[in-house]
Amino acid sequence: MFMSCGDALFDMFAGGDEADVSSISLSGRIGGSALNVALGLARLEHRSAFFTKMSGDLFGRRIRAFMNREGIDDRFLIETTRNTTLAMVSLSPQGTPRYDFYIEGTADRSVEPREVPSHFSDALKAIHLAGSYSTVSEPTASALAKLVAQEHDRRFISYDPNIRSSVQPDLDIWRSRIGATAPFATLIKASDEDVEQVFPGRSHESVLADWITAGAAMAIITLGERGALAASASGASTRVGGRSVVVADTVGAGDTFQAATLSRLAESGRLSREGLLDLSEADLGELLDFAVRAAAVTCTRRGADLPRRADLGLAPLA
Repeated sequence: MFMSCGDALFDMFAGGDEADVSSISLSGRIGGSALNVALGLARLEHRSAFFTKMSGDLFGRRIRAFMNREGIDDRFLIETTRNTTLAMVSLSPQGTPRYDFYIEGTADRSVEPREVPSHFSDALKAIHLAGSYSTVSEPTASALAKLVAQEHDRRFISYDPNIRSSVQPDLDIWRSRIGATAPFATLIKASDEDVEQVFPGRSHESVLADWITAGAAMAIITLGERGALAASASGASTRVGGRSVVVADTVGAGDTFQAATLSRLAESGRLSREGLLDLSEADLGELLDFAVRAAAVTCTRRGADLPRRADLGLAPLA
């Protein structure tokens, strides 16, 4: 089983430029980086659970119903009367999203360290930590830090910083959190946009090398339409190109990449530090290419509508 931790929200997509400036149309879709990864894994037919604090409001009830429909295990959800986070999303002509968050005091930002389970069954093989605002917003940030420190010796830890500077504009805080989390991570994945925000002027290769030195077995940087590059602690490194598609938007593309990477590692018996170190450069290239192909499918769809196995030409998982 995988457990994804962090943000769960509704993305509210703004309509076109209304003729009447006193009105605006919104179309809501469930989102949040952590929940997207849980969804991606479930759609690829892996047992997937989600850990966060969940509101009992209209949006929270819809998220729970969605999780149940998609087969995402809700046993680790913590109930609260706090409201659900909302993200107002406007898209550039290229489909790149801009997020404005309605986030103060919301459910997924209010997990207390004391609410982190002290024990998980052996069925839980991997934990994914989606940074977004969850890892820099207290008390949830401290709760997730406690979780990875507690579990990193027993489970595969996957980490995506997923910078949201509109929520926390102080990039030193993001750098500090990344630095504190990297030693506990088995796999770190970040987008080139995030890397360039928090490490301006640094080469991608040097950032990957730093994360490997910090303790990660593998580090990946995604490059949007240009593909991805990766390095492992064994010395293997590679880069793959992107896929040409007609882009609806890029919402959820990075989360799809993460879910696809984790699913492929699990299915090849490499969901461990040792498994990552055993990957050759050819294996690493195949892994990245699969994840890029999956992310490209999401880019052809509106919102975080992640692919199922059939969308990727995969047989059902036995």
